[in-house]
Amino acid sequence: MTTPASAPDHESTAAPVEPHRVLVLNSGSSSVKYQLLDMRDRSRLASGLVERIGEETSRLVHTPLTGGEPRERTGRMADHDAALKAAAEELTADGLGLDSPELAAIGHRVVHGGLRFTAPTVITDEVLKEIERLVPVAPLHNPANITGIRTAQALRPDLPQVAVFDTAFHTTMPEAAARYAIDVETADAHRIRRYGFHGTSHAYVSRKTAELLGKAPEDVNVIVLHLGNGASASAVAGGRCVETSMGLTPLEGLVMGTRSGDIDPAVTFHLKRVAGMSADEIDVLLNKRSGLVGLCGDNDMREIRRRIDEGDEQAALAFDIYIHRLKKYIGAYAAVLGRVDAVAFTAGVGENSAPVREAAIAGLEEFGLAVDAGLNAVRSGEPRLISPEYARVAVAVVPTDEELEIADQTFALVAPDAVRGDN
Repeated sequence: MTTPASAPDHESTAAPVEPHRVLVLNSGSSSVKYQLLDMRDRSRLASGLVERIGEETSRLVHTPLTGGEPRERTGRMADHDAALKAAAEELTADGLGLDSPELAAIGHRVVHGGLRFTAPTVITDEVLKEIERLVPVAPLHNPANITGIRTAQALRPDLPQVAVFDTAFHTTMPEAAARYAIDVETADAHRIRRYGFHGTSHAYVSRKTAELLGKAPEDVNVIVLHLGNGASASAVAGGRCVETSMGLTPLEGLVMGTRSGDIDPAVTFHLKRVAGMSADEIDVLLNKRSGLVGLCGDNDMREIRRRIDEGDEQAALAFDIYIHRLKKYIGAYAAVLGRVDAVAFTAGVGENSAPVREAAIAGLEEFGLAVDAGLNAVRSGEPRLISPEYARVAVAVVPTDEELEIADQTFALVAPDAVRGDN
């Protein structure tokens, strides 16, 4: 008599879960942005923002991207620990808790990595100490990044925590571009050089621009214009950054929402001697009371354009100064690259302000640049060309995705052999 085969034991024979999710954290001084991604198809499972941390009016907005309306909670969240625990509770409510075996790693945006960190790095005690040592050159950013890392480590001490550095993409700049022309011993002693920022955005957008042109990144020279409240430009030759507009800090370069960008250094001496301003007061002036808000009282490009349409001369002058600086950098980077295949606009202003794109390219026809008015007016969340077919240099709008770039770099580091999507 044949004995029937016993039913399979699904619990004992089931394959173990392969971790495939990455949580991306961007910790600011009083806010935390987060996204949870499934790296099998690079889809977003949830995202959220906690803002006004430490205030009575703290606010968390959580969006379950797999379906459902955004959820909001308000009330005091005393510190980043409370903020991240609140975010974890929202993820748990969606069945996406941080205790899930499907979570492979937590990727952290870290603004300043100096010269040591040229790639995504698993965070150890020594790595964290080095990030702390860089606080003097990133006093507004690295402390908040460190707080987010420590809080996440406490929540999941068993999980790989990965730092992805804003500065890393720019470490390929040649010394001729990275060095300031000051005494070498002084510069080296105090780590004074040009580091650049927004690196994850510049890396992602330059690569996506090449893809849009149907070419490999190593075959394309791109000028990337990351235009948000903070703004920076980069010259990318064959996938490698060779020049960028921000320097030791994010203050250098383009006119920004509240930052001055390039300025004669002697202005600071003048303000100290003549106006009696302290170093801290000058710091606040150049970082928070300059740029567009200093020129016309507004740092929202939509409001500035509305005022221009109503005949506001101060707003018009602010816009002209903003565009003039942009044109200078486009021309300078064309000279640095020698051959330009594309100019790519990205970030909030770059992606959404057709007047900025039109004005920045106007008059550069001799450089092979032009914008098609109809294509430029189209609003879309997809990468697209806005230059006419006859233009020698492509002009593109490429929405940035810094969180996806951080997730990609994090997952590639902790699961290098995993199969992942490429959409």
